[in-house]
Amino acid sequence: MSSLLVEAAGGIVWREQHGEAQVLLVHRPRYDDWSLPKGKADPGETPEQTALREVEEETGLSCTLAEPAGQVRYADHKGRPKIVRYWHMDPESAEHPFSPNEEVDELRWCTPRDAAKLLTYDHDRKLLRKAAHRRDGTPEHG
Repeated sequence: MSSLLVEAAGGIVWREQHGEAQVLLVHRPRYDDWSLPKGKADPGETPEQTALREVEEETGLSCTLAEPAGQVRYADHKGRPKIVRYWHMDPESAEHPFSPNEEVDELRWCTPRDAAKLLTYDHDRKLLRKAAHRRDGTPEHG
């Protein structure tokens, strides 16, 4: 078992729908989980480049990077230490060219409150609650 740190990055992708903020979640069939879009860094990539690339690969959305949203640390499914850095992101277009694939088979736009209920991992829920609070200044409970 390797103890090398696995570095990854992703995005909290936001949109306004009917005057309400929504965040984009992805369902990964391999793990049967709901999470924020993210993925491992390629050699020589900055965390920002990784975040933008992975969000586009998983969701089909080309996004604009905004401020950092925080990071989470945990052991991955192989027991290796992993750090995932996240940024707030805004889609560059309202068009949604997503097609289900082996890595991500479903996308869902949710309010932060509904997303917190749907997310599989507690570390994602905590990150989203903090990010939503910083984004709009109101606490997210749930």
